[in-house]
Amino acid sequence: MTLRTPSGHPAAIDALRDLLADRLVTTAADREAHGRCETWYPPTPPEAVAYPATTEEVSDIVKICQAHRCPIVAYGAASSLEAQHLAVSGGISLDMTRMNRVLDVSAEDLHAVVQPGLTRLALNEELRATGLFFPVDPGADASLGGMAATRASGTTAVRHGTMRENVLALEAVMADGTVIRTGSKARKSSTGYDLTHLLVGSEGTLGIITELTLRLQGVPEATLAATCRFATVEDAVNCVIATIQSGLPMARIELLDEMMVRGFNRYADSGLPERPHLFLEFTGTPASVAEQSDLFADIAGDFGMEAWQSATKTEERSALWSMRHKAHYASQALGGPGKQLYVTDVCVPISRLAEAVTHAQTRTRDLGLTSTIVGHVGDGNFHCGISIDPSDGAEFARASDFAHELAGHALRLGGTISGEHGIGLGKRDLMTAEHGAAVSVMRAIKTALDPRDILNPGKLLPPAGGA
Repeated sequence: MTLRTPSGHPAAIDALRDLLADRLVTTAADREAHGRCETWYPPTPPEAVAYPATTEEVSDIVKICQAHRCPIVAYGAASSLEAQHLAVSGGISLDMTRMNRVLDVSAEDLHAVVQPGLTRLALNEELRATGLFFPVDPGADASLGGMAATRASGTTAVRHGTMRENVLALEAVMADGTVIRTGSKARKSSTGYDLTHLLVGSEGTLGIITELTLRLQGVPEATLAATCRFATVEDAVNCVIATIQSGLPMARIELLDEMMVRGFNRYADSGLPERPHLFLEFTGTPASVAEQSDLFADIAGDFGMEAWQSATKTEERSALWSMRHKAHYASQALGGPGKQLYVTDVCVPISRLAEAVTHAQTRTRDLGLTSTIVGHVGDGNFHCGISIDPSDGAEFARASDFAHELAGHALRLGGTISGEHGIGLGKRDLMTAEHGAAVSVMRAIKTALDPRDILNPGKLLPPAGGA
């Protein structure tokens, strides 16, 4: 594939080359690599890729882009699913992966200070000797800056919360190049606007995160993972509802519908019966873990649980969660050669979860779509992975219609259009349906902080006067 370097912002690129030398790259290979997405979105290469090494360099880059009205999109591990990192308006991809150091670990205060290009697995490897770990686990080995920018969560959110709960403080470069610090290492504060959590989840549209102070947790004394299956997805989900409502402190509780299990069997020859499954984890002391698993088994028995299997060895538990974390690729394998994924997620109150999941299954079947369901159902969040041929207009339209219908259904149930994937490009037109007049407030904040609209333009907020 031959790519031509766009000439949209040549003065900015020349100035950035003077600043960064060979760390400002315009080769076709680099641009193409930074224009890819994990899902159906078409390749969208930036005009150039910048590789900063310090906060000061990020500030200088942003000042140049501000002066030349050149868009700038922060880039980490590129694992986002709603095209948050694609440079759809051209400009610069700001690759943060060289800012990947652990700056400080305070075991006594249970926090770490890190640069944004560090990945979650690299942080936990660094923490191994301390007896601590960073708990947020979205599955992919995502960059921590990207996780904060998209307010990521994952399999452990039912116990430890999302990035919103686990970022204590941050440093960010604003649209004019100003460097700010928000929050502190204290566990709480009542001073001023909460700028930390304004930037967490802003998808790079308000500022570029250059440092994070993160909460850590102690590695539990004992851990038990388990799987079980049910006759129907409704039985499995109702078991989850009863478990959460009982107050049982689950570390993880994940749903796989029968189509997702079929995908795992096709992708990795898992050998699982093609029935709805729950993947579970219990943590604590050996005695509390045994008590938790027994209590869960009692609850699950009321919903026809079968084939309980548990694992306490590290390698067995790792294999189980490694399989779960490959759900994206297993869903893709289910569709067959040439297919890509149209991925959507919603989150609903736990009491309405069974209704939402069964509605999603029914509608995809009615529409003739091949779709998996997998979810962090302990907090009411689930994902649909729909196999499509993006060049098949009719199939793409059915997938898009379903995603919009599912979002509307989630809102009617008191939920949200995305519990985890964020907005990016894919759900901008649904923001007003969820937030109403608050979208105008969000747009006012964006205009105040980024008046030239250079920070990840075209993402998260619908156009003024649009949906």
